[in-house]
Parts: sequence; C-alpha cells; structure tokens
Amino acid sequence: MTIVKHGFEPQIIEVPVGLIKPGAPLSSTVLSTPKYRTILSSIGELGIIEPLAVYRSNRRDGEYDLLDGRLRLEALKQLGREVAPCMISTDDEGFTFNRQVNRTTAVQEHRMIRATLAKGASEQRIAEVLRMDVRRIRERAHLLDGIAPEAAALLKDRQVAPAIFSILRKMKPFRQIEAAEMMIASNRFSATYAEMILVTTRPDALTDKAKPKKKVDVSPEELARMEAEMERLRQDCQTVEDTVGDTMLSLVVAKGFMSRLLRNENIHGHLKRHHKDSLASVVATMEAIAADSRMPDRE
Repeated sequence: MTIVKHGFEPQIIEVPVGLIKPGAPLSSTVLSTPKYRTILSSIGELGIIEPLAVYRSNRRDGEYDLLDGRLRLEALKQLGREVAPCMISTDDEGFTFNRQVNRTTAVQEHRMIRATLAKGASEQRIAEVLRMDVRRIRERAHLLDGIAPEAAALLKDRQVAPAIFSILRKMKPFRQIEAAEMMIASNRFSATYAEMILVTTRPDALTDKAKPKKKVDVSPEELARMEAEMERLRQDCQTVEDTVGDTMLSLVVAKGFMSRLLRNENIHGHLKRHHKDSLASVVATMEAIAADSRMPDRE
C-alpha cells in the first residue's frame, strides 16, 4: 500500500493548558472585541467544539507549540480550565496549516452546531450563547439536508453563501455535484451564480419537474458566460476521454517494465532494504494500474 503522511495524529488528546505555548501575546484590544466575548461565552457554556491545533515542541519536552486556536486558548485560561482538547499536527508550520483551512465556512459551522446539539445543548441555548437568532441556528443545523455528500465535500472548505444550499436542494444529486464543480472552476460562490446554474438546469435534473422562474437580475451576458463555462467543461472532459486510452497504454507498458525489474532478486532486495517506502509506493501504483486496466469501459 502507498504510505501517506497524515497531517495530524489520529487521536485528539487532552493537553494541559500551561504546556501549550502560543507564538505571540494577544493585545488587550483583541480581548475586548465582540468576537472574543462570543468565544468566551460559547466555551463557558458549551465547551470546546473545535479542538486546538498544536505541534510537539522541539525546544522542550512535554510542551506544545500552538498552530491554531489562539483565542480559544486564551478563553480557556480566563475560564480557569486546566486542559484543552488538541489535534497534534505532524507539521510545525502554523502558516502552512492555516493557509489550507478556511475558518468558519458554512459547512464547518453546520458541523459545529450539529456536534453541540449531539452533546445535549438546545437550539435556543446555542442561539443565546452565540448571540444569533434561533431560526438561523435551526437553518445551519439542517444546512446539508437533501445535499449530496459529494457536493458537500467539494464545498466544505469554501466560503460559500449558506443560501446556495437551498438552491442546490432543488437539483438532483448528480446536478448538485456538477454545480459545485462549476462554482469551484469559476471561483464564484454567490447565491446569484447558483441561481444562474439553476436556471440553465434541464427539467429532468431538478427535484421538482417545474422549471424555476428566471430572475430579472440574470442578464443575457451572465447566461452567455455560464454557457461558455459549461462548454469549456465539456471540452475538458472530451480531451480527457480522448487521451485516457493512450495514457493507460503507456502506464501498462511502464508497469510491465517495472514488473520485470522487480522480479530481479538483487534489485528487489536492495529496494526492500534501503528504499522500503519507495518500493511500497511503486507496488501500490502498479496494482492500481492493473486494476484500472481490468475495468470495463463505462458509458
């Protein structure tokens, strides 16, 4: 099997707050902001929903460098909590970690609220703690109802307007996935753009057979741009279909060559002793090529 380096250790652990070392102190102005007060109130009433991200310190044994969760850590200290739930990163670059995670996306907010409800908190209590309308909490809790898991996975780390999911819900699962891919390809995640996709959707791809009414704010230029993007996607798919046969042939030839090399006991033994990880990766790749080449043609 291919050995994949995970970004975090598999278990969330409890770390003493005093052993978590932040990179820099917080200014007094940050501690007086509404955002911090909301975090403080939320942790005080509901506890930590999203664990902190830390890295085992290279400077002192038993200590951890904080990569993400500065305000949560400060709130835990202010509340007198002794431990914090933490994800242990295998990479000590806080910048690398943070640039790959967009905070408080709609899907992440949905999952945090669902996790809190699962702990026994009521929608009313969550709304009070987060200073939000209870209807908004209820909407966020049911955000992914009727959404294809594949579409939700595509959008989970994107700053997507929550209203988009109510639009996607009007489409069948395969069209939801197509819509999510189109939004990512064009880097546009507004409700207006989702409405444009809905307008151009065939009736048989809708959950109800009635076509949606075209909004007056969807101009002919926007529809033309949408059609052009859809045509580009179709051409890209066609290009892949045209080249996949030649690519697979090349891979099968390469696999045959590597198989002959690995049948040589000296080569195989050397790789096993000195390059075990690389050998495992090559074998896994060869197995994948063999599996793909045995797959029947799909329509």
